Amino acid sequence: MNRFGVEEEFVLLDEETLVPIGMSDGSRERITGHSAGGEVMPEYLTCQFECVTEPAQSRADAEEQLRRMRGLIGAHAAQHRAIAAASATPFISPGGLVVSSSAHYAEVATQLAEITREHEVNGLHVHVEVDGDEERVQALNRIRGWLPALLALTGNGPFTHGRHSGFASWRSILIRRLPSSWCPPYFRDLDDYRARVGHLIALEAIPEAGSLAWAVRLSERFPTVEVRVFDAQLTPEDTLLAAALSRALILSDSPDGAADPELDAIDAALWMAARKGTEARVIDPTTGDVAPFWEVADAMLEHARPALAHLGDEEFVTERIARVRAEGTGAQRQERAFQREGVAGLRELYRSGTSF
Repeated sequence: MNRFGVEEEFVLLDEETLVPIGMSDGSRERITGHSAGGEVMPEYLTCQFECVTEPAQSRADAEEQLRRMRGLIGAHAAQHRAIAAASATPFISPGGLVVSSSAHYAEVATQLAEITREHEVNGLHVHVEVDGDEERVQALNRIRGWLPALLALTGNGPFTHGRHSGFASWRSILIRRLPSSWCPPYFRDLDDYRARVGHLIALEAIPEAGSLAWAVRLSERFPTVEVRVFDAQLTPEDTLLAAALSRALILSDSPDGAADPELDAIDAALWMAARKGTEARVIDPTTGDVAPFWEVADAMLEHARPALAHLGDEEFVTERIARVRAEGTGAQRQERAFQREGVAGLRELYRSGTSF
């Protein structure tokens, strides 16, 4: 059974104002580091953490790791009168936060220049193990057409500067400013992939292949396809839905009879998914046509069903998609919480995602 791994990013917020707060290296070091069941790591900004699971065989294994690490950072945040929020963008931010101390991050900050001042984004990355370099390239090609539907299902960044951005995933719009962002092109084979990445490095758009900001890419460290289209997710269950769907879609064959969508069409659909979430019209890779998201979600579930059943995830994914349809995405739940109770509603929603 193909293993998978999850990388979740969190932003540390003052519990009263929900303004991001940076932490000193000494304070963060008390919870960062590897242990059985995953690793808590510093991220790009000093207000960010990343939780990285060990390779998991099953959803239950991943869930145990996610809950342990979320509980750890939630308890650590509480000691500092803060909240570790699994939101793709903070509700409000003064900008100009401090970049974590690292040669790599210093290089990134120099490259991004003014972009860094507003690059407070938190994502969810899912690694899926696939045997063979060429097969990984083909698996990347197979999932790229599903990227808009995956984003629409998991948008969780509706706010910026203390107001609604008008987008379900404001993070996705901020990411668009980076070189090599959003959907990658279709690749003939591994040589084609390496050549295109090499061009980006030669242009000095990225310092190395590991800096690619594509919504799906090949991992440079592991034998995996890394799906990066997702916003950080409010709950472990939301994260596991994204992970289970990613694994099943990567391990499924290409849809019969459908042409691979063009890059500009996928990117346009990604923009609409970021803007409207589940109310967007996106591409259906099984037909090549444009359709309302929920029609495409049904097609995606049917396409992935054999792999989901084989992996033991069919019932879970079916139930979680139905719940998103009934209760809303993370972005919609954030919007409702703020409409009902303002900052207090967001505070409790964020806190519930790391209180275990």
